[in-house]
This record gives sequence, C-alpha cells and structure tokens, in this order.
Amino acid sequence: MRFLVYVAAGLVLGALLFVAKVVFAGGLPEGPVAAVWDHEACAFCRMHVGEPAFAAQLQTKDGQVLFFDDPGCLFETLDRDQPLVHALYFRHMQADRWLARDEVAFAQVAITPMGYGIGAVERGTAGALSVDEAHAKVRKKREER
Repeated sequence: MRFLVYVAAGLVLGALLFVAKVVFAGGLPEGPVAAVWDHEACAFCRMHVGEPAFAAQLQTKDGQVLFFDDPGCLFETLDRDQPLVHALYFRHMQADRWLARDEVAFAQVAITPMGYGIGAVERGTAGALSVDEAHAKVRKKREER
C-alpha cells in the first residue's frame, strides 16, 4: 500500500513539474517529441502506438503532447476536442523521421493501424492528398459508420 502512495505522489509531482516548466519557462516543444514505441497509448483510441510508420503527434498550446497510432486518430481528435494546436507532426511512413504539418501530404494505403488508409509522405509527392483532403477523408469515413 505504501508503495502505491509513493508511486502516486511521484506521478503527481512529475505532472506538476511538467506544467511548471511549460508555464514558467515558456517551454512548449520546438519540434517533435520522441515517442516511446509500444509504451505510448493513442490519445484517441487508446491502442498502443507500436507502428512508427503511422504515428502522429499533437502538441497543444497548454503544453500537452499527445501521440496517435494512426493519422486518422489525430484528425478525429481535432474534430472531437477542438484543441488549441501548437504543432502537428506525422511520422513519415517510409523514413525514420517526423514531418511537420506544413511539410506533409498523405498517400492512400490499404492497411493502417486503425484502418483510416492514409500514411504520411512529403508534400509534393505525386498523387498524395493534402492535409485538408486527408482530414476530409477521415470525416467521410466517420459519417459512413
């Protein structure tokens, strides 16, 4: 029992320190935050983020960093929660790197972790969807359910 109290106190202290860092140091991330693959839970569907090729990241203006297992889950969160966005990042589906919102486009693919059928590629890739087109595709899929 005492162990659980220490764990809970540690978690609360860690959260408070993070908030203090953001509030007092103006510490919003400058770039994507590293994910811990297979340990992060998707902020939308709660599945583990285990396929880096389809991961996405939302950074809010209040300092939250949310991870997603599929770009579609990020778009669903934007529609559902309407957070104040600091930055959006999408993991390139063929390279070991993140793409910022202004650098990304989306290729249509058959299989993705949550079945949205989109994967991040560089903007300007032939046949790729823009961010707005990919977001609209996710909305349409939701409406068809």
